[in-house]
Amino acid sequence: QVQLVESGGGLVQAGGSLRLSCAASGRTFSSYDVAWFRQAPGKEREFVAAIRWSGGFSVYADSVKGRFTISSDNAKNLVTLQMNSLQPEDAAIYSCAVRPSRFLLRQTKDAYNYWGQGTQVTVSS
Repeated sequence: QVQLVESGGGLVQAGGSLRLSCAASGRTFSSYDVAWFRQAPGKEREFVAAIRWSGGFSVYADSVKGRFTISSDNAKNLVTLQMNSLQPEDAAIYSCAVRPSRFLLRQTKDAYNYWGQGTQVTVSS
């Protein structure tokens, strides 16, 4: 069992930045892929970014490329999502999820086994 806890959400003006963190309790992220998804009211949960802990390979949704950066902090056992140039359409509940690393770095929510509760990101225009 992997328990995930997100932090760092909040209210920011358009053009601003936030840094989200995902922490795992009970184990390290080694041998896992970690992803961020988001869900806005009335919309489907969508993929944002993912990283393979071993090797640091990452992938991004087109909508956030060049603005968001996913990274791992081995010393703190954290995965962070640095979000810059935030826009109102980025507002959502952001959740991290993990799956054992194997083959491709997946972008579909069904591929991930464990989820955090999420953290709210609000962007004012």
